[in-house]
Amino acid sequence: MIVAVASGKGGTGKTTVAASLAWVWDRPVAAVDLDVEEPNLHLFLNPDITGRETAAMEVPVADESKCTYCRACADLCQFKAISVLGSVLLTFPEMCHGCGGCLAVCPEKALSPGSRELGEVSWGTAAGRIGFFMGRLRVGEAMSPPLMRAVIAKIAKSPHAAAGDLIIDAPPGTSCPAINAVLPSDLILLVTEPTPFGFYDFQLAHAAFAPLGKPMAAVINRAGLGDRSVQDFCRSRQLPILAEIPFDRSLAEAYSKGRVVAEALPSLRKVFVELMTALRGLSEAASQPKAAAHA
Repeated sequence: MIVAVASGKGGTGKTTVAASLAWVWDRPVAAVDLDVEEPNLHLFLNPDITGRETAAMEVPVADESKCTYCRACADLCQFKAISVLGSVLLTFPEMCHGCGGCLAVCPEKALSPGSRELGEVSWGTAAGRIGFFMGRLRVGEAMSPPLMRAVIAKIAKSPHAAAGDLIIDAPPGTSCPAINAVLPSDLILLVTEPTPFGFYDFQLAHAAFAPLGKPMAAVINRAGLGDRSVQDFCRSRQLPILAEIPFDRSLAEAYSKGRVVAEALPSLRKVFVELMTALRGLSEAASQPKAAAHA
């Protein structure tokens, strides 16, 4: 089972929920930080990092001695990462999405594959039992989805791919990085707070993820703050609320010290154990129609 923990905005408690879920998970699991622009899951799980590798993506390298300036490459590239101006061929590696189309269409083979460093993939173990994977984007790099895919590819080559569940800490928001982070998941857990900003961005996140057709559920953090707009919205959309985490000073103190709240506060451990059980029930219920269709 792959659970993506997402949110419409930063600061709702998404990483708090992801870390605590991984902490109470009672079968093999890996925590995956795909918020590669600002990874912080490691600050709470404090993993023992056992491996690191640089991630790169393929970009074109031009040999103008072979180029006839036919524009086949430039006309193909919808991201304008390659351009022909008269008798000058220009490439813009930072705009390239690495599809390889320009290399395929060049009749003179004037383009060859090069690489651009994206960042770093690291992995290890937290608390002696939780697998851990993280991507960290290179400073100045604007494109995070390729690095996120590199993290997922690394997991696919690890024992966790077959032997354990995954809990993904997704980047906040509704842009390409957030969508890419939830794509590998079986279900999406939206974390929100009952404030005007929290509710507004929660609606945006729900609208962005709904077309993916994946089961979704909600967790309300800082429950008791604000009004009941989130609950009313979830009821109208038949979106289950699996947990409500109270607005409590002791929780904020534990978070500020970098502690996993499910470990620091016994009263909250029960909340996250129940959340874990509810997620499994939601996953099993979602898989039943698929199983029936294949029967």
